[in-house]
Amino acid sequence: MTPMQASQDALKICQLAPIVPVLVVDDAKDAGPLAKALVAGGLPALEVTLRTPAALEAIAEMAKVQGGVVGAGTLLTPQDVVNAKEAGATFGVSPGATDMLLDACEDADLPLLPGAATASEAMRLLERGYSVLKFFPAEASGGAPALKGIGAPIPQIRFCPTGGVSMKNANDYLSLPNVVCAGGSWVAPKNLVTAGDWGGIEALAREAAALPR
Repeated sequence: MTPMQASQDALKICQLAPIVPVLVVDDAKDAGPLAKALVAGGLPALEVTLRTPAALEAIAEMAKVQGGVVGAGTLLTPQDVVNAKEAGATFGVSPGATDMLLDACEDADLPLLPGAATASEAMRLLERGYSVLKFFPAEASGGAPALKGIGAPIPQIRFCPTGGVSMKNANDYLSLPNVVCAGGSWVAPKNLVTAGDWGGIEALAREAAALPR
């Protein structure tokens, strides 16, 4: 897969909804009901972070949910890419980007949303052929004003800001011309997942899906 194709595929996924849920799944038994609730609420693109032992099994369970598009977040190594693809992930997300990781995703035909926090990082990825990036960590890197500033000289790059994005500030990002969607964890809070309150999560997803962009 070429970087250009990867970015085209990533753009299609990012355009599915204004928010991509960023999910930390501790127990794989929650994965199916969680995915169903988020998809029913209008958020079909799901990022499962590889931060827990249950993550790969969770991806496999979510991949079975009709209407869902499941990806693996926190890709750091080529082995992460192999494991995510085998589990059923159809896209990947990384906090940053290394040549080794980019090579692995291209070899595995896994569309990647690589992370960038500065103009130089964004330019380097654009030079390689990636035009759809993750802006991370968004709030810690200056938030919407910083992303607006990067967009002025590099308008050909589209971003999915993640990291500190919430219902309160999502509009600040989504109103920017260089933002295609945003990633956030607030739509699946740990207390609701633990309680099995899938109706509550669906309601949060529905609210997020209605955000203008």
